[in-house]
Order: sequence, then structure tokens, then C-alpha cells
Amino acid sequence: MRSIIETYEVDSGRVREVLAVEGRIEAPNWAPSGDWLLVNGEGRLFRVPLARPGLEPVDSGPAVQCNNDHGISPDGRWIILSSHHEGAGSQVYVMPVEGGAPVKVSPQSPSWWHGISPDGRVLAYVAARGERRVIDVYTLVPGEEERRLTQGEGHCDGPDYSPDGTRIYYNCDRTGQAQIWVMAADGTGQRQLFEDDQVNWFPHPSPDGRHLLYLAYPPGTTGHPADLPVALVLCNPEGGDRRRVREFIGGQGTINVPCWAPDGRAFAYVRYEP
Repeated sequence: MRSIIETYEVDSGRVREVLAVEGRIEAPNWAPSGDWLLVNGEGRLFRVPLARPGLEPVDSGPAVQCNNDHGISPDGRWIILSSHHEGAGSQVYVMPVEGGAPVKVSPQSPSWWHGISPDGRVLAYVAARGERRVIDVYTLVPGEEERRLTQGEGHCDGPDYSPDGTRIYYNCDRTGQAQIWVMAADGTGQRQLFEDDQVNWFPHPSPDGRHLLYLAYPPGTTGHPADLPVALVLCNPEGGDRRRVREFIGGQGTINVPCWAPDGRAFAYVRYEP
């Protein structure tokens, strides 16, 4: 497996290859400072400097079973990560951006982080609770009770905040297959943005509020597997003017988490050469 980290400039359509490595690297986050990416591979986290690309290990203490659900706080001070290292399923942790001992913030497992409010106060994640083990969207102010926003109507995943913090975009298969949905930050007003024959996952609104990016799987895809022909699609925040801007082999690991540059002019992703 070969992983190629790339960036895409929205206005020009310019693609830049940042780094190509053997093995599976996943889920780039673009740092608020604009000069490095955060990725994961083989249970570890790595920093990728854009000026001199390479995989620089980030010390995550005992969290050595990190998955591809991680990110960086808006002020650039904290890394939020999801890891399985305690043996009870994925849980959500925070640690200093330079690395260090992770502190668990999710009240139960399994929990997978996906988004953070623009003011850095509220975490959005998905979790399975109760006997049915359906994946739903939750929010949490660390130290307080978690809040369930979807109610088991289907598999809901990939929550990410709008740049003004008033809305959360997510994907859900409650109408038959995964499509892109949006709701108010308190969970009210849930609605599907559009409907097509693709299986659509991981919506990410741009920081400038102009675009929504998501991953489109082929019709009939179940879940969000790796190594399929996929497309990256850009549209406006209401789901209109959709256009496929990149097509390649990818899926799981391509854009699981927020991946936009802080100015909204470009985004990062990973494609694969099996």
C-alpha cells in the first residue's frame, strides 16, 4: 500500500503532492497555523511540515492505538484524538499539541471524535450507546454530560461544525443509504441537503463558509470502506452546485476529519495506490 497526501486549491484546481510513503497514512488535519498537517498511521500520530514534508512522530504517551478520528483545536493548543489503547474500544482524549500525556474526555466507549466548535468549547463525536449499539451524533463540553443529537434513526457519522458554530453537518443512512444532512448545533431542524445515487460521507464545511466538501462512494457501498473508487465533491453549504473535483482510489482514511486550510482556500486528503 502506498499513501499519497495531496492538497487541492479550490479556485485554481491545482493539486500539490505533499508526501508519498509506503504503508497506510490517514486523515490529514490542517493546523490552524497553516504550516503543517496532522495524520495517523499504524496507531501513531505524525506531524507533516508543509515546507519540508516528512513524517515526524507526535508523542501521544500510552495512546499508541490511535485511529483516524483526530484533530486540532481552533487555537492550535490541543490535539483531540481517538484511541483504543485502554482495551475498551475507541475513546476520545485531549493532549497538548506538542505531545504529552492524553487525558480522556469521553464518558463511555466506543466514541470517535469528529468535530469541534469554532470557539473550541464543544466536541462533536459519534458513539454507540445502549443495547442497540446504533451509531449516533453526540456533543460534549468536557467535564459535563454528553448530549445525544440523533436518536437511532440510522447510522449517523462524521459531524463537523459550520464556521459560525450554528450548524453541524453529518452523514446518515436513515433514508436508505448515507447522504449528507445538516442540523442546528443543538440537534434541532435535522434535514437532508440533497439526494443522489452516491453513498456520501464525511461532510466538511470550509472555514470561509463558501464550500462544503464530502466523500462520494459508488452506489451500493456499505459503510465507509477503504480502497474503492471514490470522488471528492465540492458544493455550496446548502448542497447545490455539486461538482466532482478529484477521483481516485480511497475511502476510509481519505478525509475522515476536518481537512481544510485555515483560510479555506485549499483542503488536504489522502489517496491510495494498493
